Amino acid sequence: MLAVNLSDEDRWKKYNNFSPLVSVFKKFHPLNGEIEKRINQHTFPVSYKKNKYLVSPVDRNKFLFLIVKGVVRGFIKDGTNEITTWIAKENEVVGTIRNLWIEGDSDEYLQALEDVDLIAIPHVLSEYLYENFAEANIVGRKMMELYYRSAEERAYLCRISSAEKRYKRFLVSFPGLINRVSLKHIASFLAIRLETLSRIRAKI
Repeated sequence: MLAVNLSDEDRWKKYNNFSPLVSVFKKFHPLNGEIEKRINQHTFPVSYKKNKYLVSPVDRNKFLFLIVKGVVRGFIKDGTNEITTWIAKENEVVGTIRNLWIEGDSDEYLQALEDVDLIAIPHVLSEYLYENFAEANIVGRKMMELYYRSAEERAYLCRISSAEKRYKRFLVSFPGLINRVSLKHIASFLAIRLETLSRIRAKI
C-alpha cells in the first residue's frame, strides 16, 4: 500500500517545492491557493523500476498516477496472453479506470515500461476537490475531454482492417513511443502478430 510520511517541503524538494500536479492542472484553468495547498498535502511522489507493476488485480487501488518521467502501459490477461489496452507517457494521468468511481476489483494491470517517476493522486482527493471547488470540475472536464479523445483514437485503431495502416496511424497518433516501447507490446496494442509488425516495419 502506498504511504508517505514526509513533510510537504521535503516531499516536493526535487520539484521546486510543489506537486507537479499543480502545474498540470493550471494548464487547464487557474487554481486558488486552497486547491494548491490540498494537492501539495495529499499527493506524493513514487517511483517504480522498469517492468514493475504499479497496480495488479490483487490490489485495491485507491490512486491515479501522474507520469512525471517514463512510460506506463495498461493491460489485461486473456488466459496466458497479455492484451495491452493503452500506453501512456509523461504528463498523462493513468489508473485502473474500471474501478475508479465504484467499489470493486479490477482485472487491469499497470506496468512500468521504463523506470518511472509518478505522482500518486488519492481518489478521495479527487472527490473532495470536485465537491468543494468549481475550478476542479472545470479542470476535470477538460482533462476528461482529452482522455475521451484518446480512448476514441484507440478504439478507431483497433477497427482499421489493414495492419499496415494501423501501424502507420499509431506512428502519427502516438509519436515517440515506437522508440520507447517493445515491439511485442506495440503489436499487442495494435492487435496484430509480432511477426506481422516486424514485416511491416521492414517494409516501410
